[in-house]
Amino acid sequence: MRNASRRAWTIRLVLALAFILSTFLLISADGPQFTVHDKAYYADSNLVNFVRPGLVTDVTWAAIADDGTIRARFKITDPRGLGLDRLGVTTPGTISVSLIAAYIPQGKTQYVAYTTRVQGPSPITGQSATQAAGENNGTFTMLADGEYEYVFRAKAPVGFDKTVTHSIGAYSSRNLSEFDLGTNYDDDVYNFVPDGTPVTVTRDVIKTATCNRCHDPLSIHGGSRRSIELCVLCHTPQTTDPDTGNTVDMPVMTHKIHMGEDLPSVQAGTPYVIIGNQQSVHDYSHVVFPAGAINCTHCHEQGKGAAQEDAYLKPNRAACGACHDNVDFATGENHASLPQISDNQCATCHNVQGELEFDLSIMGAHLEPRFSRDMPGTVFEILAVDNAAPGQKPTVSFSVKNKAGAAIQASTMTRLSLVFSGPTSDYAIMVSEDVRQAPGTDDGRYTWTANWAVPADATGTYSVGIEGYSSITLLPGTEKEQVVRDAGVNKVMHFSVDGSTVEPRRQIVAIEKCNECHGSLTLHGNNRNQIEQCVLCHNPMITDVAQRPAEDLPAQSIDFRMMIHKIHTGEELTYDYTIFGRGQSRNNYNEVLFPGDRRNCNACHVNESQQLPLGEKLIKAVDPRGYLNPVGPTTAACTACHTSIQAASHALVNTTELLGESCSVCHGPDADFSLNKVHAR
Repeated sequence: MRNASRRAWTIRLVLALAFILSTFLLISADGPQFTVHDKAYYADSNLVNFVRPGLVTDVTWAAIADDGTIRARFKITDPRGLGLDRLGVTTPGTISVSLIAAYIPQGKTQYVAYTTRVQGPSPITGQSATQAAGENNGTFTMLADGEYEYVFRAKAPVGFDKTVTHSIGAYSSRNLSEFDLGTNYDDDVYNFVPDGTPVTVTRDVIKTATCNRCHDPLSIHGGSRRSIELCVLCHTPQTTDPDTGNTVDMPVMTHKIHMGEDLPSVQAGTPYVIIGNQQSVHDYSHVVFPAGAINCTHCHEQGKGAAQEDAYLKPNRAACGACHDNVDFATGENHASLPQISDNQCATCHNVQGELEFDLSIMGAHLEPRFSRDMPGTVFEILAVDNAAPGQKPTVSFSVKNKAGAAIQASTMTRLSLVFSGPTSDYAIMVSEDVRQAPGTDDGRYTWTANWAVPADATGTYSVGIEGYSSITLLPGTEKEQVVRDAGVNKVMHFSVDGSTVEPRRQIVAIEKCNECHGSLTLHGNNRNQIEQCVLCHNPMITDVAQRPAEDLPAQSIDFRMMIHKIHTGEELTYDYTIFGRGQSRNNYNEVLFPGDRRNCNACHVNESQQLPLGEKLIKAVDPRGYLNPVGPTTAACTACHTSIQAASHALVNTTELLGESCSVCHGPDADFSLNKVHAR
């Protein structure tokens, strides 16, 4: 009895010392463990030191015995490298770990998985399919704190090839929801050759970091798969969906998903659907790729370290036929009536780059016309603004040249406009003037005295921006002849109307951040391509009333902050969001699928511009279709994402006509419900 008591006290002492040591290491390790965007950052320090939130998975070793038995060793730790208990006994939170074993056959580029499952029979087709999958029903053995060995239930077949690349993938999740810390996820892949020779063959086409430019982060199958390196172990040619017959082979599936509504099959009336676990239906027919599906290199990013970054330059039926899915390679339908029985001859016609643009070459066929090398280019500069006192008509000096520096005659341009707006404290007016008849000189310099006059009561800083394009004919006289808009990059100049110091409009977002997803954002027929230009028109006072049919009134606000937040909220909006554009074109955004996480304000915002309170001089926004009209500047931004009537009521209760919004009291940077805290992940 005494020995048992001693053992119990010894165990308690060891656990106490382990906790003290782990706490010391957690606190003393270099660098911050959590940022203001993590839930754990706001948790009680004692809770954090006890729970040690976070999860890191690391596969460290693997081997395959002659009888096909597959073994792997892995570590599961917190972000400081301290071991975690898989069962959640000695450290909080049970950890689910599944593993995949796969290999790349000799002479091939894609994996074949040893770990498989039979999916089906399908209640739709009655068919079953053998699919690559992870497993966790083998044998786990604990080797040390946070270190485990796993013996797979699946085996490599007799006579398996020991000379080719094999890979072990592990994906894990740690459930900390009882501590209000959510679920942590991580995965890892270990490459080896069973005969002990170095790994020389890998599948490394696109980096996960490239996907995360839009997906923030890539998170599939409930969140547990987060890297392309892991995804390609299962999404192989061997795996199909028995419910639809669609393959989930990575190059085919990914191309089709990103083509979405532009797939020929979808446009012909057949939706692109994959049915997953528990008959969950995933319809990708409404996906619109923000960078344009023609832009291969937005995903096949060059110079980012992928070993096979040039894979898109090697045509094959699977990848190419995924986007061009109206091509029947067996019969030659929609393929110049030429059947293609293998991939051997694809590059004969579809070489890397031809002599002319827009040909059958890879580069030519996927060239967006506005980026043609034959476009002369349109280059704007605003040189000066004079005579801009209240009541006066400003005179703007500007230049228009091509990219070689030669003058462009303003009168020959298809469109050329100056847009005036002000004040920069918060734009409230917008005037656009056609300046193609501006007098100029032979070197491309022009002056324009506006028809618009600065308001008599104007103070502070106003702005003028330039936009326009020339219509250029490419490949004239050929069957590929096309007219393309050669638009200039917008330029904006700020100018004082009362002699005070020029104060530019606040910068909220940056075009570079937009282009992380959009590639090269351009709107309104390529006329608007810089955020500084967009906000000249999309001010708090503007709606779509000029284009909206009478039967569809009231008008919709197109204030920039409201419009952009609502567009990116898309399918999660709780009401119809339609804007009428030029020619009464109807633009509905309720089916927009935002690929990122809207809680990450910094994905778009710069300089912490989302933080409260906002600027003191901001004006209310006109919102005829909103719950509140007019609506305060903070409420305009926040309720564009938080679209419920309850959110609007909450904002209304905290706003007075006399003193305005009090949002920052609760949601300021140091408040209990700061933006960072309520948006933490």
